[in-house]
Amino acid sequence: MKSQKGRPPVDTAAVMVRMPVEMIAAIDKLRREEEDLPTRPEMIRRLVEKSLKG
Repeated sequence: MKSQKGRPPVDTAAVMVRMPVEMIAAIDKLRREEEDLPTRPEMIRRLVEKSLKG
């Protein structure tokens, strides 16, 4: 997968979301199971995309 570092695409918007620490821990656990160890925001994007696709 291509690196997500650097400036985000211009057609995006920042979203700030508060989550319980238990949910953050679960996200971090899932991150560590990925081959490429995505950043926390990237893992959240993957989870949201997967959920939206059904």
